[in-house]
Amino acid sequence: MDFQPTEERRMLADMVAKFVQNDYPMKARLDAGATDLGYSPRAYMQMAKLGLIGAMFDEDIGGFGGAGFDIATLFTELGKGLVNEPLSDTALASGFILAKTGHLGLVEQIISGKERVALALIENGADYDWTMPETLATLLDGAWQLTGSKTSVKFAYGVDAVIVSARTSTSDGISLFLINASATGMAQHQFQTVDGGSACDIELNSTPAILLGLEGCSYETLDAAAARSTLAICAEALGIMDSIKTMTVDYLRTRQQFGTVLGKFQALQHRTAQMLLEIEQAKSAVTNAAKDLDAPTDERNRAISAAKYSIGRIGCYVAEEAIQLHGGIGMTWEYDLGHFAKRLVMIDHEWGDQDHHLMRYAQS
Repeated sequence: MDFQPTEERRMLADMVAKFVQNDYPMKARLDAGATDLGYSPRAYMQMAKLGLIGAMFDEDIGGFGGAGFDIATLFTELGKGLVNEPLSDTALASGFILAKTGHLGLVEQIISGKERVALALIENGADYDWTMPETLATLLDGAWQLTGSKTSVKFAYGVDAVIVSARTSTSDGISLFLINASATGMAQHQFQTVDGGSACDIELNSTPAILLGLEGCSYETLDAAAARSTLAICAEALGIMDSIKTMTVDYLRTRQQFGTVLGKFQALQHRTAQMLLEIEQAKSAVTNAAKDLDAPTDERNRAISAAKYSIGRIGCYVAEEAIQLHGGIGMTWEYDLGHFAKRLVMIDHEWGDQDHHLMRYAQS
């Protein structure tokens, strides 16, 4: 199979690279990450106008991409620039769920950047398992109400709506519900994340909601949405590793110590070469996951878990090696490497860490 990027995907990559270079400097990223929103609304709308959100969705729902390689291409370039915007969950996963449940008008609003819909799945004590929610949905006088809590909902502050997973008293399966951000009975507790973003813990108390799809029948839709979002952050991590590699190699070529540049020391050359080999392995895993994104469920999930495990293991290794090869400067606030490393390590803990996906792969 030919894995060379198409002309359209090369153009997409170039567009993202130019956006990062011209409109997304590190200082702006850090400033936006320190706000309650945790991102830049101006940059987000600019990305929507460029069509970058549309690249995540199929043409039949208003996008112009949606395939695994489209998502991987987009997020790899975003990772290179450490772009910190509500895309993988708030746009990609939520938009996919809304499309599958027939809410195409809201999907169009997401693609245009006018609406943001957070995705709330994880609950306290559930580890990475989103398949057994304890949030309860009750049907009263023909209207649904939700009671329960969700934790660490990415970029939930200031959204227009939230998709929430829950169980009903009449079905053992997972149901998905849409809650307006201004609905009564919903409380948000916002906090900053280690990698420079924002998240919320959400509490629901008889909060009115709209059922998405059929009651108790949302597992397959949610599983497919999770696969897409997981692929996205794996590709993002790949882009981050590429930037870390470039920073590290450039540093070793220019930093002088003991009368010569560091890059001439054979021990450091060997460590750098090993890091590059590991990154190539991660690239292969992400490529395989992109290829199988629309494959049968078991095949898709094996490829996604293989990629997420590889990204988790290799990402932590690359972050540690790069900082050690730089020395103390690697973790200073003024030097970009530390910010890339923090985001890379945090990706391991989104949608299941390396141990979770290794077990998932072994059981598949």
